Amino acid sequence: MQAPREEQARRAAAAASPRSVPRRSVLAATLAASLFVTAGAAHAEAPRESAMVKLIRGLISSGALDKATGEALLAQAQTEAFASQQAAQQATQQATQQATQQAAATPPAGAPRVEAGDVRVPYIPQTVRDEIRDEVKGEVMAQAKAEGWAAPNELPEWTKRIHIEGDMRLRNESRFYSSNNNNIQIDFAAINKSSNGVDVNPNTSVALPPLLNTRENRTNQWRARARFGIFADVSDSIKAGVRVAASNDNSPVSTNTTLGGGLAKKDIWLDQAWVSYQATDWMNVIGGRFAPPFVTTDMLFSPDLNLDGIAARFDKDLPINRDINLFGSIGFIPLEYSNDNAPSNSQDKMHSEYKWLLGAQVGANWKIDSANRLRGALAYYDFHNINGRLSSPCALYAGATSCDSDWSRPAFMQKGNTLMLLRTIASNPLDPANTPLPQFVGYASKFQLFDVNLRWDTRVAGVYGLRFDANFIRNLAYNENAMFARSNGNIVNNFGAGDVTRANFKSGPNAYMLQATFGKPSPAARGDWNVMFGYKRIEPDAVPDAFNDSTFHGGGTNARGYYLGGSYALDKNAWVTGRWISTKEVFGPPLSIDTLQFEFNARF
Repeated sequence: MQAPREEQARRAAAAASPRSVPRRSVLAATLAASLFVTAGAAHAEAPRESAMVKLIRGLISSGALDKATGEALLAQAQTEAFASQQAAQQATQQATQQATQQAAATPPAGAPRVEAGDVRVPYIPQTVRDEIRDEVKGEVMAQAKAEGWAAPNELPEWTKRIHIEGDMRLRNESRFYSSNNNNIQIDFAAINKSSNGVDVNPNTSVALPPLLNTRENRTNQWRARARFGIFADVSDSIKAGVRVAASNDNSPVSTNTTLGGGLAKKDIWLDQAWVSYQATDWMNVIGGRFAPPFVTTDMLFSPDLNLDGIAARFDKDLPINRDINLFGSIGFIPLEYSNDNAPSNSQDKMHSEYKWLLGAQVGANWKIDSANRLRGALAYYDFHNINGRLSSPCALYAGATSCDSDWSRPAFMQKGNTLMLLRTIASNPLDPANTPLPQFVGYASKFQLFDVNLRWDTRVAGVYGLRFDANFIRNLAYNENAMFARSNGNIVNNFGAGDVTRANFKSGPNAYMLQATFGKPSPAARGDWNVMFGYKRIEPDAVPDAFNDSTFHGGGTNARGYYLGGSYALDKNAWVTGRWISTKEVFGPPLSIDTLQFEFNARF
């Protein structure tokens, strides 16, 4: 009978244990009530500062939060805490009453009776309380940093989307002219800039036209280039930029400012102003005034040239071979608009004329291996409506101030292209021999360019970079017969005015360049260096002379020669460069120009 008595004792103990309570719903209600009671008890005690209030007070005392903002946040936190206390107390009282009534109505067997007013407070471990505190603190600090009020010295969020770029170049330049050069090189650019042109009638004008310096050296001229830009990430897909640059004038191909000049202040010009839209991950559209979106060389576009208009750029890796990248560009570039009010002294205004460039290019980059890369590009550039036009007869002697083709003269030009006289000037019937013949000039050729650009990057001894560049350009619209027909024989060779006939005329439509660069092509870190050598040949009508490099042969076309130089980085983003350029004419009277440049560059 021993065993039955032990079994009875075990059952009695189990009946007295809380685990044997048969009514689990009552137990759950009691536990829930105890949690509310705990919160209510905490709020029922003498008011204590919440973690949020303590955090705000700490931020104010440390100086991380300014006093005015902190006090406002503190008042809000205290108000919200008081309201939370009131709500918690009411909820606690209701839960306590309900739990007490239910427990009293059906007390579990062997359990002590719960009297009204009794409160059970469960224990919350310190680790749990620390986790709650850290979580609240982290959320508050994250919000404070995002809104910029936790750290008064930190810049607002919008400033993080704006960055500044700029560069500075100080150059010493000397140009040396051969004493054998022809000294009758007409400055046609100066003629077109004047308001009245140049009188080509020797009976009415004995003065020489504007002439270029071709024999007197110009040594140790100091020039500076300064550019400063602000660029913004407006959104994930839209960017905008504005850049200004110092320059002597509004030349599109140079941002050099010649120092000296009586220490007069230097001019600042708008160099870039654009907005771009990243339509897809492989297409970007840009509009305004921006750097050329085409891969080419300075035989066509000067490094300082910026284009006006709109362009789209494409860039995509081949899905089947990530080592091959395809790229392309298309651009519509307005070059000139006719004067809206020309002629100003006439009731009959000229019809609208405008000049523009349409450019399209496709190319590919190919990563052959870790040491060799190839890039190739083909482009077509149509310079629409930029050639000169022969005017209808205009009676300047009778008081007319312009002719109907004056708009076709270039707004900017350098030198080298074959030119034509634009005006058909009617003679004064009373004195035809002494009728002044003021003329402007325009391009005799049209320009539709086919451009081939190649680059090969490799390494020597596995360490030193070696780059080869090649560029070939042909003017597909070049036609000598059409040039003479278009000008009615009034061709003005780029070597001077006078008797130019079809038999003795010389020009050409081709340009090419070869260049080798050994070392780092663009020095950036201390100790980076390179040396380079190249050769160019630009026939007179291969490209428009207005837009290419302004240093080689003094700018323009009808030039050939070699150049060599080198660069060394003195520090990060700071380097020195020296170069020697020796050039001659391709056709015509002799014009030899040698140029020596030393410069210091810095960018930020």
